[in-house]
Amino acid sequence: MNPHGPIIRLFLLFVLVLLSVQISSGKPPGGGRLGVVVDERLAALRRAPELNAPLVRRLGRGRLVAIGGSRTSSDGVVFLFVRVTSRTRGWIQREAIVSAPRPGDDQRLLDLIKDSQGFDQIVRSRIFLDHFRYSALRPRVLLLLANAAEEEAAKLSRAAVRRLNGAFSAAPEFTYFMNYTGLDRYSRQRVGFVFDPHTKRFHYDGAACRELLRRYPNAPEAAEARERLKQLER
Repeated sequence: MNPHGPIIRLFLLFVLVLLSVQISSGKPPGGGRLGVVVDERLAALRRAPELNAPLVRRLGRGRLVAIGGSRTSSDGVVFLFVRVTSRTRGWIQREAIVSAPRPGDDQRLLDLIKDSQGFDQIVRSRIFLDHFRYSALRPRVLLLLANAAEEEAAKLSRAAVRRLNGAFSAAPEFTYFMNYTGLDRYSRQRVGFVFDPHTKRFHYDGAACRELLRRYPNAPEAAEARERLKQLER
């Protein structure tokens, strides 16, 4: 029996755990400008900078990449060379990705957010707020996030009433609503809701409005944010 066997197995287990953490974190390798996928419809990673080049894989919205060079295809489409992991790299259409250091990308993402609806609008707003921390457009995105979340609250309320179907016995009624599974994907986007037991309706908790007023009290969007918080407090 190898006396070092348990130590070797423990070391291999540590390496596997470390690798799994790196993969699950979604962090790209170094060697390029940080970018993030915002339009998964265009996020086909290809072996060459051409639309008909072989597909390496599809990248999900929110995926981080390291951007290298760029190249224009024969039909005029600009591709970026990106590294996804230490082993995965390829070419992706420029419009699929934004990068905070690149001038104008905050406006481009804002335009995409405004063209989005519902949960998609929330996710893209969250990407903006996480990556464009110094953009002058943040107040507009915070208000868009708040408005989208309140609209989603109305849909969630109707869906929860149908799903739960009035079967409340083992616990207080409001706890069933606050544990409704439809809230989970919003929670992962750090979007919270409160529940009114009298109307059986969810409402957005107003976190984006509070941040807007705290950080940008003189922004044009501040007046609407204040009104939203007043409505929430009634």
